[in-house]
Amino acid sequence: MKRLIIASALFIAATPLLAANPPSAGCAAQRARIEAQLQRAQAEGNQQQLAGLRRALRANETHCSDASLAAERQRAIQKATKKVAEREKELAQAQRKGDPDQIAKRQAKLDEARRDLAEAEQPLLP
Repeated sequence: MKRLIIASALFIAATPLLAANPPSAGCAAQRARIEAQLQRAQAEGNQQQLAGLRRALRANETHCSDASLAAERQRAIQKATKKVAEREKELAQAQRKGDPDQIAKRQAKLDEARRDLAEAEQPLLP
């Protein structure tokens, strides 16, 4: 009887440790975005996109963690920062040449790169 009580107490104490960790807010936000895209793709009947989004959702459920999200976000910021620097150089070259059409095109590309950078810098939470 004493062993049964001890075993029961240990089981009850260990139960929270056996439960899966709840997903982080960042992973939940990412999952919500994927699910919204899934619904749109399903409404449009886009089978290829559906397959890709289902894979992304499974990967999110299996591998998503705060650390992986932070690393992914940092890579996106670095890539966007590099793109902004490239676009700034291209704009400077166009300005040196003085071609108004090229200047306008390069400015538009720089503006787009800056928007991409601002988006990459946004927190993942909804």
